[in-house]
Amino acid sequence: MSVTPSSSQQAFIDLNRHLQKTIVGQHALLERMMIAMLTGGHVLLEGPPGLAKTTAVKTLAKGVHASFQRIQFTPDLMPADVMGSEILDTQQGGLSFVPGPIFNEIVLADEINRAPPKVQSALLEAMAEKQVTAGGKTRALPELFIVMATQNPLEQSGTYPLPEAQMDRFMLHVVLDYPTETEELEILRRDRAKHFGVDAEPDTTSLTPQDVMQARRDVADIHVAPAIEAYIVALIAATRNLSRFDPALAGVLDVAASPRASIALLHAATAYAWLQGRNYVIPEDVLLLLPDVLRHRLGLSFAGRAQGWTVDSLLAKLVGWVEVPVVA
Repeated sequence: MSVTPSSSQQAFIDLNRHLQKTIVGQHALLERMMIAMLTGGHVLLEGPPGLAKTTAVKTLAKGVHASFQRIQFTPDLMPADVMGSEILDTQQGGLSFVPGPIFNEIVLADEINRAPPKVQSALLEAMAEKQVTAGGKTRALPELFIVMATQNPLEQSGTYPLPEAQMDRFMLHVVLDYPTETEELEILRRDRAKHFGVDAEPDTTSLTPQDVMQARRDVADIHVAPAIEAYIVALIAATRNLSRFDPALAGVLDVAASPRASIALLHAATAYAWLQGRNYVIPEDVLLLLPDVLRHRLGLSFAGRAQGWTVDSLLAKLVGWVEVPVVA
C-alpha cells in the first residue's frame, strides 16, 4: 500500500533528487547525509580522492540553503584558524572576537586527519557541545550545526589517527568505493556538458534550515517498538563480550561500542524509517545502518588484525548471533 508522503518528506525527496543531479551513484552516501541532517549527527566520509565527497557536501548545503564553510585541514592549521580569535579593535579600544569558519550551519572538515592534535581537541568541543570557547567566553554555534568530515585512508602518508573520543562523536562513518564503469561514463558526460555550459539548471529546492528543524521534530515522533530498542541494545552489548558467541574471538577487540553507539543507531534507524515514508522502525533499518554506526567505534586488537579480521567482517558475524525480533 502506497503512502502519500508528508510535505516535509516530499521536501527531502526533492532534496535527494537535487543531490542526484550532481552526484552520480553514491546512493548510500546521499542517504546517510540526509540522515545526518535529520538527526543533527556528524558524518565521517572516507575514501580515496576524487570520489565527490566534497562536492556532495557542498551540494547538500546548497540544497537546504544553509550557511556553509569548507575548512582545509593541514599540519600547520591552528585552533584559532577554525574557531576564531580575539583581535584588537582600535575603534572600540578593546578586544573584539572574530568568529572562525566553524560558525556555520554545515561545516566541511576536509582531510580532517591531516590536522595536529590541538586542532582536533578544539573541534571536539564544537562537535560534542555545539559551542566554542575562546577568550574565556563560550559562544553557541548555529542550531543546525553539522560537521561533515572527509578522511583519507590512514595508509596514506601525512595522515594521523583521530582521537577515540572524537571518532565517537561522529554518528556515521561512511566508506566510499570507486564508481562502476557505467557510473563513471555518466560522470564524464555530465562533466563535459557542464564544462561547455550545457548544464545550467537552476537550484529548485525550497528547503530551508527551519524546514530541516521541523523535519527533525517529525522524526522524533516515529514509533520505536520496545522490541526494536532491545534489539539495538543487544547488538551493541554483543561487541563487549564476543567470546560468549565464539570463544576464538576472545581479545579480538580492544575497544567495544559505548552507549552512545546505541543512541546513534536508534536515531539513524528512526531517520531512515522516516525517509522511507514509514512512521515506525523495523529491524531491517537497524541492520542496514549498523556498519556505518559501529565502523569507527570498534577498535581491533593486534591479535584481531593478525587473524585477518576487519570491523566489517566482524559485524557480519555479529548480526547472525543476535536474534532478530518479530515486530507486528
